[in-house]
Amino acid sequence: MKNLILIRHAKSNWDCPVKDIDRPLKQCGVNDAHLVSSHITEYLPKTYVIWSSAAKRAADTALIFAQNINFPVESIIFSNSLYTFDVDQLEKSIKSINKEYESLILFGHNAAITNFVNKFGDISIDNVPTSGFVSMSFDTDCWTKIQDGKTKKIVIPKDLK
Repeated sequence: MKNLILIRHAKSNWDCPVKDIDRPLKQCGVNDAHLVSSHITEYLPKTYVIWSSAAKRAADTALIFAQNINFPVESIIFSNSLYTFDVDQLEKSIKSINKEYESLILFGHNAAITNFVNKFGDISIDNVPTSGFVSMSFDTDCWTKIQDGKTKKIVIPKDLK
């Protein structure tokens, strides 16, 4: 069994004149990341690894979640390959995970996250919102063979307000 949690980065600040990869979070995004991360502990597997896009907004979201779920921030794996909006690239990254890892929490970007959830999950989602949390499981022992997953839990900020 493989467990995958996809989390879309929190709301970013489009007013900052920076490159896309360097865009920071808005304060409401910081607040939403804290809100969602404080409501997910019961849905987390016992052990997991955290991967995050190297983009500032995703990395900062991952740091907020890690602090709130008591995951050592120095153990987060940041990757430029996760700075993608393409579902095929996201799938390729997920399928590259070492099979020894049973569970992964991944922080990334839309449209890749929504498209991945809809391609591999059993619940259709129009749009995974910023700070959205989607937990999925796959009945396989190898990440390269994931298919026909089960969507176990969806947590979004507006449902917690």
